[in-house]
Parts: sequence; structure tokens; C-alpha cells
Amino acid sequence: MKVLYTNYHSLNGGGRATYIANLARAFQGEHEITVATPATSRLYEQASQIPGVRCWAATFSTRPGPMLIEVMALHALLREAAFDLIHVNGSADHRQVTLARMGLRRRPRIVWTKHNTMSARSPGNWFRAWAGTDGAIGVCDYVSRLLLDSAYGSRLVQTVRLGVDTGRFRPPSTQVRAQTRRELLGDLPDDVCVLGSVGGTDRAKGWLTLVQALARLPAPQRRRFRILVAGDPPRDAVRSEVAALGVGPQVVFPGLLTDARRVLAASDIGFVLSFQEAGSYAACESLAMGLPTLVSNAGGLPELVRDGVDGWIVPAGDVDAVHRWLLARLSQPAGAAMADAARDRALDLFSLPVFAQRTMEFYRRVCAAS
Repeated sequence: MKVLYTNYHSLNGGGRATYIANLARAFQGEHEITVATPATSRLYEQASQIPGVRCWAATFSTRPGPMLIEVMALHALLREAAFDLIHVNGSADHRQVTLARMGLRRRPRIVWTKHNTMSARSPGNWFRAWAGTDGAIGVCDYVSRLLLDSAYGSRLVQTVRLGVDTGRFRPPSTQVRAQTRRELLGDLPDDVCVLGSVGGTDRAKGWLTLVQALARLPAPQRRRFRILVAGDPPRDAVRSEVAALGVGPQVVFPGLLTDARRVLAASDIGFVLSFQEAGSYAACESLAMGLPTLVSNAGGLPELVRDGVDGWIVPAGDVDAVHRWLLARLSQPAGAAMADAARDRALDLFSLPVFAQRTMEFYRRVCAAS
């Protein structure tokens, strides 16, 4: 199969860049893969390093003048390459692919992955669903329901969860865990529970809910926890807010790390307490590392863990619920059984082979149905 992946992000690209790069790696060799994305993007750099994957420097403007030129260039690429399927990942690239496909004698099928929990019922979504979508993927059941409750509901819709490299993200050895804890947190007493997240430091990620709950504990109990929050260093105002709660020594910001595994390797429990979330690479990577994971009930997060088996689910933004959860962990630490269950959950639900297989099965459904 000849597949074109598109992504409009010109810089980091976040989870979408990881999503496309994982699919390109999974399918290279067996299928002809091309990635169209800005040359300045992280995805372009990653895809360029995958043997056999062709990279095409593309921009996806929203202003009419530049967009017309870009659509014409994209139309020429589609005519020349004769792709079987185009997998789009955002509104800007989806719009241009829809326009560029018009007038082709051999029309490639278009699959769109919805990566967020925003409404899909806007006029722009209606146009793209009608004119430029043969199938739509939701990264969780919550997102798939949004798709079905929109114009995309007249197309094929399927949930395909995010894929994580479970060979790379795997439980660390005792030695590695001790070393990373020491590097990030210094020498800690054996009874300290480290709670780690690689979901970022934005307020919307909900990590302040955990900080506020920790502040309610008496000082001797508070010292039994450390919170690691990786991502862009928070602003001074946020740091001052944490300090004013009296938990400054218990909350550590290691920064935006090139290898998220260090934070997870140093942790006993992972957490993602977002107010809005779709698939969440952060939660998936936490489970893959063998960490029982605390999540909020926002979006697709509660679909990832089984409450009390490999993690816990609390209402988003509910400080009281998280406070009760912290008290429970003082007397009932997460044991080896939960850690094993977290790893098994990752292998069964979103390992790369499972992710690639389900995605390719959907591609074939779309091509057959169309």
C-alpha cells in the first residue's frame, strides 16, 4: 500500500509527531511511506531518519494566497505518486488534502485521526467530512463517540488507541531506579513514594490538583511523598503558588527532558490528572514502565486503566478525592501485583504491534468499502 502521512505542525508537533513517526517505522519496508510536513518540524527530522521513508517538505497555510500555491503543489504530488491512502492528522492539512484531491482521476482514500476532545460539529468539519474523509479514527472511545455524533458518523469510524514502544518504555532494573531517583531527587528515605508525570506543566494537565491535595496532609505525612512534573519549567507565579502551599520541597520540576523514561524510572506511581485529554501518551508510557497510574475521569483517560487493578480513577479537579487517595497510599502502597498489571495492560492495549495492526486493518476496511 502507498500511504501519505500529513501533519501541519512546523515545530515540535507533540504527540501527533510521535503518532506518525511510530506508524512510519511500523510500515516502512512492507509499504511505501511518504511523510509531508514542514521541513522545520520534529516529525520531518524523525521521519528522515527512517530507512525507506520519503519526506516531502510541505507547509499548510490558512491564508488564501499561500494556501492556493500549496494546494496546487500537493495536487501535483498526489497525481504523480498515486497514493492509495492519505492519513491526515489536523484541520489545516486535512483541508488542503481535501482540496488537492479534487479533480484527480484516481482519488486516494482519506483517513483522519482526531487527536483531541474538541467538538467535531463545526462547518469546517462538516465540509471535510463530506468532501475529504473516507474513514475517521478516534484515539479513544470518547473521541470516537464525538465523531459518530457529527458529520463523520456517515463515514467509517473506529477507535485505534495510541501506540507506545513497549520495548523502549519498560520497567527499569532496581539499580536504574535507584540511580535515577538519586539524580533527580537526592537521597530519599525508603518510605518515600515518588509520584511522576511526563504530561507537562500546563495548568490544564491537572497536576496542581495533586499538589493542593498534598498540601492538606500534616507535615510528617507530606514528607512521605515527592511529586515529579516534567515539562517546560513553570512560570515564577506558578512556582510561588506551590511554595505558598508549603509543599515546595516535595515538588520537583526536572524540566523538558529528552528522555521521559528518567522521570518514570524514578517514580513509584504515575499520574495524569488532566481536565481534558484524549489518548495521553503520558499515561500510556507510565503504564508501559510498570507504574500503577492515577488518572482523572476526563476524556479517554478512564479507558486506559482499570480502577484498583493497574491504577486509579478520580474526578477531574477534585482535590478532596485526591487527598483521600493520598491518605490511602500511606497505608496501602501500590504493590508488585499492580505494577505487573500495569505492564500487562500496556502490552495488551497499546503496544506498537497492536497499534500498527489495528491501523492497517482500518486502512484496508476503508479502501474496500470505498
